[in-house]
Amino acid sequence: MTASQAGAAEPKPVQKVSAWQIIEPLGLREPVEPDTLMYQLYLTAVPSAVSSAFATTGAQASAGEEMIYMDRKPMSAFFLADAKRFWTPSVEKMKYYNTRIPMSLVSYNTGGSRETTQDHFKFLFSGNINPRAQIGTFVDYPYSKGSYNYQASKGFTWGANASYIGERYEMQTYFATYSFTNKENGGITDDDYILDPAKLQGGVSTINSKSIPTFLSASHSRVGGNEFFLNNRYKLGFWREDADTVSQDSVRIIKTFVPVTSFIWTLNYKNANHKFSNTNSTEEQSYWDTHYFSTEGTADHTSYSSISNTLGVSLLEGFNKYAKAGLSAFATFEYRRFHQTTDTLPLTGELRPAGLTPYPFETRMASTGSESLLYIGAQLTKQQGTLFNYVVTGRLGVLGAAAGEIEVDGHLTTSFPLLKDSVRLTAYGALSNKTAPFLMKHFISNHFAWENSFGKTRRVRLGGRLDFPITKTMADVGVENVQNLIYFGPDCLPYQSGKNIQILSVRLRQDFRWKALNWRNTITYQTSTDESVLPLPKLAIYSNLFLQFKVARVLTVQMGVDMDYYTSYYAPTYQPSTMAFCTGGDVKVGNYPYMNAYANFKLSKARFYVEYTHFNQGLFGGNNYFSLPHYPLNPHRFLMGVAVDFTN
Repeated sequence: MTASQAGAAEPKPVQKVSAWQIIEPLGLREPVEPDTLMYQLYLTAVPSAVSSAFATTGAQASAGEEMIYMDRKPMSAFFLADAKRFWTPSVEKMKYYNTRIPMSLVSYNTGGSRETTQDHFKFLFSGNINPRAQIGTFVDYPYSKGSYNYQASKGFTWGANASYIGERYEMQTYFATYSFTNKENGGITDDDYILDPAKLQGGVSTINSKSIPTFLSASHSRVGGNEFFLNNRYKLGFWREDADTVSQDSVRIIKTFVPVTSFIWTLNYKNANHKFSNTNSTEEQSYWDTHYFSTEGTADHTSYSSISNTLGVSLLEGFNKYAKAGLSAFATFEYRRFHQTTDTLPLTGELRPAGLTPYPFETRMASTGSESLLYIGAQLTKQQGTLFNYVVTGRLGVLGAAAGEIEVDGHLTTSFPLLKDSVRLTAYGALSNKTAPFLMKHFISNHFAWENSFGKTRRVRLGGRLDFPITKTMADVGVENVQNLIYFGPDCLPYQSGKNIQILSVRLRQDFRWKALNWRNTITYQTSTDESVLPLPKLAIYSNLFLQFKVARVLTVQMGVDMDYYTSYYAPTYQPSTMAFCTGGDVKVGNYPYMNAYANFKLSKARFYVEYTHFNQGLFGGNNYFSLPHYPLNPHRFLMGVAVDFTN
């Protein structure tokens, strides 16, 4: 046999990719889809497309708040970065890949004019050292000049992950660092520049978005941080021998390690910082009424760090026929530290510069603070089999700031056959009694200061979901009761509602397909019993109508139109200096269809698209395309992008 014949006889490796995410705090793995899907690739370039109801200041990588309540995360320990959580990395969003062949995913999108250009570059690499060990790295760089004046934003995130899934030892680790900078324009000075431009321009009905005046021109918000996560698991067990018949005359003995108990150690360190600056003294005094440090400008700086260690022991599921579930116990100790802007000026009197707001408290607030938190918890899991699968995690705060805290959440899933397919039912629930975040109790900056003695916030959530693949139907019904909710009021100061607020959410997803025609729809109905504290759009719709077909059997094409729509409601206002969303606004937004026309393509391992966003602007739907009071959505523009899966 020649060398060429020998080479031709060797089968070419087939790429197989699986992906998972981590369930904290014990490092359970949950399978997820790899980032190689074609559907909705174009939406990664639309800042308002985080959900069908997303409140945003407009530009890519800018501040935003989820208005679909059941998808909204509770306030974090560092509220100043919450408005960026859709763009910042985290353990729960990190994907790990297991690949037969190393892979690299590269994507880039761009669009807009020279003055409003928007670019977004992403890179991801993952490769297996062997079947058990994997390493990866990623880079994310969004940049936008903004469609309106003083709206530019940019961010840079990079990091790495690694995993080793052995018979006895498992390790999963992740590191990320990020930095985001936004110009803050405070919104446009008059909404009629969008609603009725002819009224302000002597009858001229068209306007260049960059010519619209804004409240602020020299303000910047900066959010940055780092996170390091390390999960270790060592398993004890026994070797089981199984006989495998090779032929009539020979039997092969196969030894399999069966884990019984595992010991877990998880380390999580993270820090974050927020800086707000304003260098225009005129705007400083006209936009803000309160000044504790300076009326000439602002240079606020607040930072936070947290380190937690979790030790656990787990009795593993499936080591014999009676071990139908896994049971774990753990303890977590977390230490948090905060640093705020220091006020060194006299509290009151002649030595305090004229024009400054008197310090609101008798004694000066400390510029640093800390919290120690100790929790004990348990986790019950069943991830094997098809009849019932569940994960239930609970923890109790026993010492420090966590004393008296309760957190329980979980879900149970079952499937059963119906009409030559299977129906999947999921029940979920959560119960919590959480201490108010440190910065909600003590905070100082140039424009805002507060000392509060807030009580614990109590939440109870129950719901269920049905998935029926044969009819392409999903229905999700959930209810939540929340008491002592902390929120920002009309003056952008935090308050606590003593009421019980109920939220009902009903979500229906229904997809249709006839030959090449596809129509995918998601409808969410939600109500809040106290809209002054928790305003929500009652109805939110995402609809996507497209044709999907192949050209020459190799090029997959999707061509269509999609739409985001939600009913009008009194939207929250946005405070640039704290990046907080505040209730009590008197302006309604919504009742406007935001529509995109697109063509999506896939050729081998390359995906690419062209789209014309907000194409209905000026054609139908009216002119009230505001996402927040004084913050209009981006005007129509042309965007394009490409994503390539490079298999090494």
